[in-house]
Amino acid sequence: MSGFKHLEIDTRLLKHLQAEKIERPTDIQERLIPAILRGKDVIGQSQTGTGKTLAFVLPILTNIDTGQNTLQAVVTAPTRELAEQLYKVFRACIQDGAMEEIRIRRVIGGTDKERNMAKLSHPPHIVIATPGRLHDLVTKTQALDVHHVRTFVMDEADQMLDMGFIESLDQVAARMPDELQMLVFSASIPKRLQPFLHKYMQQPRHVHVKPEAPSPQKLTHYLVPLRSRSREHLIVEMATLLRPYLCLVFVNTKKEAETLTDAFIEKGLQTECIHGDLSPRARKRAMRNVERAAVPYVICTDLAARGMDIKGVSHILNMQLPHDLQYYLHRSGRTARAGASGEVYTIVSKEDYPALQQLQKQRFFFHYRDIKKGEWLEIEQLGSGYVPGRSRKPRPQKQTKPNQKKVKPGYKKRRNKR
Repeated sequence: MSGFKHLEIDTRLLKHLQAEKIERPTDIQERLIPAILRGKDVIGQSQTGTGKTLAFVLPILTNIDTGQNTLQAVVTAPTRELAEQLYKVFRACIQDGAMEEIRIRRVIGGTDKERNMAKLSHPPHIVIATPGRLHDLVTKTQALDVHHVRTFVMDEADQMLDMGFIESLDQVAARMPDELQMLVFSASIPKRLQPFLHKYMQQPRHVHVKPEAPSPQKLTHYLVPLRSRSREHLIVEMATLLRPYLCLVFVNTKKEAETLTDAFIEKGLQTECIHGDLSPRARKRAMRNVERAAVPYVICTDLAARGMDIKGVSHILNMQLPHDLQYYLHRSGRTARAGASGEVYTIVSKEDYPALQQLQKQRFFFHYRDIKKGEWLEIEQLGSGYVPGRSRKPRPQKQTKPNQKKVKPGYKKRRNKR
């Protein structure tokens, strides 16, 4: 555990790291924790799985002054599920480290607002919140006093921007002290986010951690040609043949999620559905079933691809490529975690070939499969017009006898066509 001692975090937190078998800080933790402890503004830019959550949780807990009966840190997340996940990380650190004197509350949408307000009557030291509920409690009901907040965290900031939460967060941050420390964590920093950052941050320490490879060694990416088939029918057949432990099936719209869920259930596949329009009760029930591994299939939009830690995912199915190619990385990052293996299957058509070549330039390596007569079949190429490119992993060559003449596969068929 000496790997964390030089970072000068509260020694009680080392018990939590030991319980989680975390021996050494990740790159982003090593580079940002000292700056956060000193009160610097920081921007942590990294992909899922780089340890960015602990990069702000550990120094925030270290800096909390339990002698002050005021709210000192506010942490925001774009979705209820991610906020709940962050709350669990904070609670685990406090419990393992015997730091129960630190009061922490979560205030998220889809819960009883009156109950939230009642829990805030005795000021917590830390609040974990979704933007909408935070805005209500600060600007409308004034149930949450943020005038003494020292640290404000925005997790998944680019998603906050995409979901239209920046204006609400701006109104909340404007009520915080001028010397506020702001911590922003995001996979990307869009130009549209820059005005907000310039308004509240003073010479931030910007750390961009780029992964050595876009996906783990034990993660295999497969492309499946659509041909003239229905995407819905094809992905149901793929899901049936894979027999996964837990499979996330990604679609691009909420309507597609609902329709595909019905198709899976009609085929007798136990399935849950997760998207932004579900009621709070339905979302909680779905997540509970997923966490208990009660269902092997989860149909979801990209809500589930960002930040959410769904354990035990063995397979990812993409009914189509995401509109924003960056989400391909987020989707595939849900599997092959913590040294486990995983597989990603994506249905593609000829219109996707330019996007696939972009992914290959980002060092994604693809294999090709198809389904014929109810069985998986390895294929050499997707179809005419697709150029695999040099980034594809070379397949091992079969050994040939010295005098054996090498011939290209399918040469008889091509000869007969002449």
